[in-house]
Amino acid sequence: MEEKQSRARGRARGRGRVPPPEGGDGSRPPPPRTVAAEAKVAPRPGIHGEPASIAAPGRGVQRGVMRTKESSATGEVVRSMEAMSLQKREVPMIGRRSNYDPSMFDPRTRPDHIVSKQGVGGQPINLQSNFFPLSCTRQWCLYQYRVDYAPEVDHRGARKGMLKDHEGIIGNVFMFDGTMLFTTKKLPDKETVVYSKRRTDGSNVQLTIALTNELPPSSPISIQIYNILFRWVLDKIGMKQVGRNFYNPSMSFTVECQRVNFELWPGFITSILQYEKSVLLCAEVSHKLMRKDSVLDILRQMYGDCRQRGRDFKQEMEKFLVGQIVLTRYNNKTYRIDGIEWNLNVNMKFERKSGSVSYVDYYKEQYNIVIRDTNQPLLLSRPKQSEIRKGGLEVVHLVPELCTVTGLTDELRADFNTMKRLAVYTKQGPTKRKQALKSFIQRITTNTEVEKRFAEWGLRFEDRLLDLKGRVLDSETIMFGDNKQAQSRDASWDQEFRRQRLLKCIDLQEWAILFCSRDKRCAEDFVEKLLKVSRNMGFRVARPTPVELESDQMFQKRIRDVMGRNPKTQLICCMMPSSRKDRYEGIKKVCCVDMPVPSQVVLSRTLSKPQRVMSIATKIAIQMNCKLGGEAWAVKIPLKECMIVGFDTYHDSSQKGRSVGGFVASINSTYTRWYSSVTFQHSGVELVDGLKRCMKGALQKFHQVNGKLPARIVIYRDGVGDGQLAVVKDHEIPQLLECLKIPQYKGFTPNVSFIVVKKRVNARFFAAGRDNELMNAPPGTIIDDTVTRPEWYDFFVVSQSVREGTVSPTHYNVVYDTSTLKPDHMQRLTYKLCHLYYNWPGTIRVPAPCLYAHKIAFLVGQSIHAPVSPTLADKLYFL
Repeated sequence: MEEKQSRARGRARGRGRVPPPEGGDGSRPPPPRTVAAEAKVAPRPGIHGEPASIAAPGRGVQRGVMRTKESSATGEVVRSMEAMSLQKREVPMIGRRSNYDPSMFDPRTRPDHIVSKQGVGGQPINLQSNFFPLSCTRQWCLYQYRVDYAPEVDHRGARKGMLKDHEGIIGNVFMFDGTMLFTTKKLPDKETVVYSKRRTDGSNVQLTIALTNELPPSSPISIQIYNILFRWVLDKIGMKQVGRNFYNPSMSFTVECQRVNFELWPGFITSILQYEKSVLLCAEVSHKLMRKDSVLDILRQMYGDCRQRGRDFKQEMEKFLVGQIVLTRYNNKTYRIDGIEWNLNVNMKFERKSGSVSYVDYYKEQYNIVIRDTNQPLLLSRPKQSEIRKGGLEVVHLVPELCTVTGLTDELRADFNTMKRLAVYTKQGPTKRKQALKSFIQRITTNTEVEKRFAEWGLRFEDRLLDLKGRVLDSETIMFGDNKQAQSRDASWDQEFRRQRLLKCIDLQEWAILFCSRDKRCAEDFVEKLLKVSRNMGFRVARPTPVELESDQMFQKRIRDVMGRNPKTQLICCMMPSSRKDRYEGIKKVCCVDMPVPSQVVLSRTLSKPQRVMSIATKIAIQMNCKLGGEAWAVKIPLKECMIVGFDTYHDSSQKGRSVGGFVASINSTYTRWYSSVTFQHSGVELVDGLKRCMKGALQKFHQVNGKLPARIVIYRDGVGDGQLAVVKDHEIPQLLECLKIPQYKGFTPNVSFIVVKKRVNARFFAAGRDNELMNAPPGTIIDDTVTRPEWYDFFVVSQSVREGTVSPTHYNVVYDTSTLKPDHMQRLTYKLCHLYYNWPGTIRVPAPCLYAHKIAFLVGQSIHAPVSPTLADKLYFL
């Protein structure tokens, strides 16, 4: 089985180079150049809590979408809302990183010809969801006023204070950002003039309050008011904001694992938006995972381990710390670590408005915290470009002793026991999740202060989960070789698959297996098992040419030797003794770029358990057949003359600012063969040139296989984040349509459907089970009403069956469509494509072309960093 080398997260991490900290023997190397010196903006040391400090980023900018400046209208609205506070009981200003939900300002993408986006196929099902209705008083309206001052008052705090003097006129329930005033009370006149005294010199200032707009409950600004109000509510019930979300530190608990002890803060991800027919609150259970030890404890432990084992501490620190997200518990802020300032320590001073102060004294004065280790270096966190554009030009320096690492490292994710222990608390089933949600909403609706504030604003949340209707599509028929068929019961055909032959097999006659001397017996046993299972599949495999290596450094050289002696070699199989990333990358670079040939990499330790060898050999045989151009199974898709395209992007780990785009397109009528290509995009460079090459190659291959061009193209675009839909609509789609204008195919005008695939959704759907308990919505469940957006042509699909926790649906948004496909057809096609991923005998969460596109983008972005040879384009070499 092809091993997943480098269990990297969905974004590449920058790596700084740092020396070891002061050791136990008191030695310390001379300080190197500082990381801050390499920054684009020359910063002075700053620290969180000062006005110029940068609020920590959460997740990075979403993958691969070309970025443009926000429109002036949207930008003005956002900037106005950022600084608002809630009167009469004022809410602390919302931080710049979590001030609004970008989805509120997404454009309308629903095609004009789509009158109804609801399908009719399948069996009806009653569902509950993690949404709560928000109701308003019958005549509710939000009034927007502009407040002008004569003479002008520059200080925003003074502007707010002068307006607050006139609560008798404007009321005590309003929001004001220094210029725009929002209230539910309408003033008698369209323009009201009042006077206040300037507190500095006692001079009179004229305030002109002019009505500019009347906003309905569903307007984006009204929605933003609800979200600001709800953040105030969460603060009132004792929850603390960490990043974008809110958690309850008073209900935290410790989870003891073998390697690391964690602290879990329970909390919720919340968002209020306008949905199909009403405004709804979506609340999803979340947990903040933090290590119990500090960053300083980790540094000391890692330094000792590296000295004992003779490892390079610099490299180990690069792998672990740089790129991690840390939490400072004294203010519950999160930061991304970009480097370590080894030439700075906590005794160093930095400038404040009141003068210079050391870090030790600052924390003592500001937070009453005594820093114990005065020799520890400082951590560096740089601002993102978006924060620099908002006026933040400084870096943030953090004290390791006061920082806690959040989340999981790749090493911990690979530890089965750690993940199993955490899953007990984080993977909540439908019944337990419903109880948590109901308890959460009842805490809100029964709080006296919150209830009074809601009443003043004319708002009320219902304390019940939302009931809605869905549909369950019929299970799909899986087609195998010899015209045999099987049903996909519970979205899996693992049992039936063991008794069937593959749909199409390619004979493997010329191949080689490379292994180290110590793994010779393991390699021989693996070959025997592979030959045995392949016969049952109808996959004829000859005995390979064995190539024994003295060490794992010889893989690249011996692959070249094998290909030089026998250019007809169909496949190279490498049995690696360890999961070293550099060895894996070397193998893939040779086999994908230099000497193009399908390759299979397997770890010898994977085959060390005799009870698992047969199962692993079966999966490897399927992969090998597909990499040669074979097909494992198919489903019935009646669409003719259609090409399905999947596109995803991944950051190239070798070059900052470069992304790899994975492009995959179907080339046969059964949608079981795929053409693949990659394109590279640098920051600020248009995507069209690379896409045109990919699309041209796919169309040529489609024409070669079918004798004609497709009449319809359906494109599934993965990797689009919140707030980037406008970029896709205004830039990517026009570029993709331009790619179809190929001179050699004059008059070629296919119908095109462009679908944005979104996996990071907080919606959850539950069905009624036995004894009034809830269960997960079954595979094939479609939701296309109530919790969808009125300005979109969108729907949810539950395509998987999970054994633990709550199943996550996938959200699909058809942002461009000139086809004649009905909503039923679009939904059914999407669900069918979730059955065609050949690494798993069951359904997956996204359509197969999306995952194939991600696989190739990940492989190139993590390991190859160069264009793949075109001779592999029609094979699934990246499985």
